This record gives sequence, C-alpha cells and structure tokens, in this order.
Amino acid sequence: MSEYYEQALPIRTYDIDFAGIVSNIVFIRWLEDLRLGLMDQAYPLIRALAEDVAPILLSTRITYRRPVTIADPLIGRIRVSALSRVRWHLAAEFTVNGAVHAEAEQEGLFMRLSTRKPIAIPEPIRRWHGR
Repeated sequence: MSEYYEQALPIRTYDIDFAGIVSNIVFIRWLEDLRLGLMDQAYPLIRALAEDVAPILLSTRITYRRPVTIADPLIGRIRVSALSRVRWHLAAEFTVNGAVHAEAEQEGLFMRLSTRKPIAIPEPIRRWHGR
C-alpha cells in the first residue's frame, strides 16, 4: 500500500536559523509528528503502550533538496513503504507548492516494553497496511 498520511507543518520563528532557513534538525521533529499521525490511523500510540508495545526508530536518512523558509506553506507526507515480519520502512517528503524540498526514509521495529525484545509487526498495522 502506498497511501500517504499528510499534514500542513507550521514553521515557527524558533525553527529557523540566522539565515532565515528552517534548521535541518526541525525535520527530525516533523518526522516524529508525521510518524505518529500515520500510526494513529491504525494503532494509536496510547493503545500500543497500553498493550505493552512501543515503536522503536532504528534509522533516519534525510536528503535536503531545497531550503525552506518561514513563509513557505510546507506540507509533510509519510507512508509505509515496506513491512517485513519485524521491521517497518517509511518514506516521507516535505513539499512547498508541490515541489519536493526534502525526502526522508526511516526504519524501525516494535518492541515489547516489559521484555525490551522486538516483536512481530502488530496485527492492526498489518491489517491497515494490507487493506
């Protein structure tokens, strides 16, 4: 499935650097917001935690293509690009007026909190991804 979760991303004064450009580290925070929004569609974090499950981020890779400024109408989009038995892969992009300004990939897994051991991708996510 390649359906995106999408949201407008407000740019705050504390997100920009001395040159008026959004700092690269801000994209990491936005990826977290997007990932949690995507997860809410199938398996909200509050439910996962109640079931002794937590998503764990293993890697993030971002390619910055164009600068983003405080005046830009930024849209973030994220989707599940692949699921294996244990690992998930996400693809994200940040666009301004349809032009891609940054792209990102993330990989992670789910862990049983009480044992700190990886578990299979939770069924609600598998079901949602396969719909």
